[in-house]
Amino acid sequence: MKCIVGLGNPGKKFEQTRHNIGFMIIDELARRHQIKLKKKKFNGLYALESINGEKVVLLEPQTYMNLSGESIRPLVEYYEIDLSDIVVIYDELDLPQGKIRLREKGGHGGHNGIRSIIDHLGTKEFKRIRVGIGRPSTPMPVPDYVLGAFSKQEQQTMDQVVEKAVDACEAWLEKPFLEVMNEFNR
Repeated sequence: MKCIVGLGNPGKKFEQTRHNIGFMIIDELARRHQIKLKKKKFNGLYALESINGEKVVLLEPQTYMNLSGESIRPLVEYYEIDLSDIVVIYDELDLPQGKIRLREKGGHGGHNGIRSIIDHLGTKEFKRIRVGIGRPSTPMPVPDYVLGAFSKQEQQTMDQVVEKAVDACEAWLEKPFLEVMNEFNR
């Protein structure tokens, strides 16, 4: 069984913000496969379904970004999901907007959601899909930027990135992550 986690913040207020790109990608993956995230447990919204013959848990933690690990760990323990079968999707300030980067492991890079996951899982060894949101072009506090909505022009770029990230998730369900990295990290 594999687990695909999209990070974000719950509630209408945050729906279309940069910090919620992980939720947007999970929503699109679910839409493509006619899946509804209806289960409410483990401080998250999730679905357990089959995609292309692979059993998959799709999870959107409802703990707010900085506490994401509080949702992921109990779900992973309950379903006995191997850490090598988890991928976490999240926003990345240090990548230009419109780029995605897949990694097999790493530190938190200042991302509090990833820091929480590392703390709760006790390891840095989980797969990631980092989605570039870039840094603000004008002086602005980072929290204001990541909790802000995309401009119309930015949204067009991000719609394409969401599609590409969903394609990467689907590819991972059929082939090794290293192959998917080589394909999507160009």
